Amino acid sequence: MLDELFDLSLYQSLQSVATGELRSVLDRLIPIEARHFAFWQDAFDIRSPRLDAGRRLKLLVIVGLCRLLGAPAIHLVLEAIEIYGVRKYLRVWQTYADGPLGAAVRTVLEDEFQHEDAVVTGAAARRLNPDCVRNIFLGLNDGLVEILGAVSGFFAAFGASLAVLAAGLTVAVAGSLSMAAGAWIASSSEREVRATEQGRRRFLGEVIEPSGEAEDTPVRAALVVGVSYFAGAMVPVLPVLAGAGTALPSAIAAGTLIVLVSVILAFLSGMSVGRRVLTNVVVIAAAVAITFAIGALTRRIWGIQI
Repeated sequence: MLDELFDLSLYQSLQSVATGELRSVLDRLIPIEARHFAFWQDAFDIRSPRLDAGRRLKLLVIVGLCRLLGAPAIHLVLEAIEIYGVRKYLRVWQTYADGPLGAAVRTVLEDEFQHEDAVVTGAAARRLNPDCVRNIFLGLNDGLVEILGAVSGFFAAFGASLAVLAAGLTVAVAGSLSMAAGAWIASSSEREVRATEQGRRRFLGEVIEPSGEAEDTPVRAALVVGVSYFAGAMVPVLPVLAGAGTALPSAIAAGTLIVLVSVILAFLSGMSVGRRVLTNVVVIAAAVAITFAIGALTRRIWGIQI
């Protein structure tokens, strides 16, 4: 029920921020969400629920970002809430399907899937290309994890900040070029496969409907992934450039950003924020520990001194 209250409060807050088409979308979403909230109030006989501190903070952050970034951010938030809502209600249905609330819950779910989702996906075209968003976070995440691991290993092996900086920058540039090349190959191959399939279907007389979404070109995909990778790679390198003598400042900087990226990805995909953050923190901690151990072992075996 608190999730419904959060969604309703969010839509009402965004209503004063949005203009034009998005304002119209929110005007239609609010009554739908109000019905859902009223249903859960009656089901659990709770008259005056209040958002907990975590949800209030989340509400303030989202509304603040939407005020700052405008219509694209609002639409992205609506799409994310839609994805989260679908997953949430499917879990609710599994819980209540065979109980006394089953029929009423099914009505709420049909309202959610058939009306609320249609308002979000039908009344306003997607403003952000999903492939572009995926490529940005793919490159950023890989650059953070890989270069932090490299910096950690180089500190263990070399010890000297100048050597770590040179090696870290070299790996960052090489990695960004490699990621860009991989994205270009993957995107161009996908386009060739799709073009071949469409040619086959046209030969057979089938009508091919346009997807309605802009597709990334191979060059654009390569640029987005490569630049995002390099931007992520610079996060653990910059503390070394500023004079850090250990890998700890790099780990703190990269860890902070990886938590932020995890929260954003979890919100956009409807995943559990805690699970996503924990997964990425474990991955980055393992990368640091393993590469540091390899670097230390290398220094001990070959006696590297710089």
